[in-house]
Amino acid sequence: MVLQTGLMRAQLAKLTGCNLETIRYYETVGLLPPPPRAANGYRVYSPDLTQRLRFILRARDIGFSMEETRSLLALTDSGTQTCAEVKDKTEVHLKDVRAKIADLRRMERILANAAAKCSGGEVPECPVLEALTAG
Repeated sequence: MVLQTGLMRAQLAKLTGCNLETIRYYETVGLLPPPPRAANGYRVYSPDLTQRLRFILRARDIGFSMEETRSLLALTDSGTQTCAEVKDKTEVHLKDVRAKIADLRRMERILANAAAKCSGGEVPECPVLEALTAG
């Protein structure tokens, strides 16, 4: 039987700004350990999970995938991480982010050009549709 000395899921959600369902999901996929249950059957989260959940949320906010986040957590959980390992993972992610930014800029140019050519009038010719069909 576990004494209630931790946080309820709603408290953890409030402390971190995380949705209740997201916390449950992170438990399901193994990013958060399953919490023990109190005598009343409620899940009780240890206060140190607040920091872990904030880590996960921040990693996801800056675009790390679930697997990349899991990999970073595995490094910290083992206690054997080196700054070099973390930097390597970060640089790979940064390269992906920069590629996405370049793709977004390219899309922006195409859309801006097409929209600028579009009269918006009641005519059958549409530069936006032409831009979509151009190869």
